[in-house]
Amino acid sequence: MATTTRQDVLGTLIDTCGRTYADEAGIRLKDTPQPLYQLLVLSLLLSARIRAGVAVAAAKELSEAGMRDPKRMARATWQQRVDALGRGGYRRYDERTATQLGEVAEQVDQEYGGDLRRLHERAAGDTGALSELLQEFPGMGPGGASIFLREVQSVWPDVAPYLDGKALQGAERLGLPDSPGPLLRLAGDTDTAVLAAALVRVALDKGVAEDVQEAAAH
Repeated sequence: MATTTRQDVLGTLIDTCGRTYADEAGIRLKDTPQPLYQLLVLSLLLSARIRAGVAVAAAKELSEAGMRDPKRMARATWQQRVDALGRGGYRRYDERTATQLGEVAEQVDQEYGGDLRRLHERAAGDTGALSELLQEFPGMGPGGASIFLREVQSVWPDVAPYLDGKALQGAERLGLPDSPGPLLRLAGDTDTAVLAAALVRVALDKGVAEDVQEAAAH
């Protein structure tokens, strides 16, 4: 019987889970204001203690309701934001989050002219500074900032490679290297944003890890 290698496991992981959360939410991520703002909203939603699938669904509902940029998010009523979150199943935190979304929208508009590239410029290539600036937004703690940085590294190359503790937790669960250097060498030219998202899915769900390992063995 052939031995399952780490390369087998990693290849299976990317084949089965290799999709960013932005892509899952229908965000065509580019270094332009609207998709960057949509990623910020998604990161805020994902940072709550709620299933990732629910957060993604809520982000889609907000977008479909027209709240794709900070001005339109701020102009929407609190109830419109609550209703969109509810349609996505985001009910446990909907009222607080609806308030935070309005506050974040106003801050992005007032402080950065609606363009998060200005936040990027302000950090001057320092990922730690980026994390701190992101945490100035209402409701964005270290976890939300990490989510944003994991995803945005595909369009902000100076952030890459970014593998936070949650991603490395997923790597450890799969028996892959749990430090960035060896893991990245094993991953080769795999998009680090895709790798990070796949590993986070494993960290969040032990069943995903078991499915990947079983598929890799076959």
